[in-house]
Amino acid sequence: MLTHHAEVRMQQRGIPMTAVDALLSFGHQRRHRGADVYFLDKRARTRLVNELGRTRYRKLEKALDSYLVVSDDGDVITAAHRHRRLRF
Repeated sequence: MLTHHAEVRMQQRGIPMTAVDALLSFGHQRRHRGADVYFLDKRARTRLVNELGRTRYRKLEKALDSYLVVSDDGDVITAAHRHRRLRF
């Protein structure tokens, strides 16, 4: 489930719901400041290419340079683009 804040941020930043689904399904999860952060590392991207196929992956590739912050109850709090390496 998306919070209202997450919906607004996704719209502002041009992150489609298909990218959010891919991040939640294939993304690497790290705990940070009381919430889970999902992002795609190299291994997750390889799995995603194998699952979606190269053409579908290329359509989403730019949006996949993003991360999600998810609360303990499973709600997506926010979504943002990664401009540099995430540090935990």
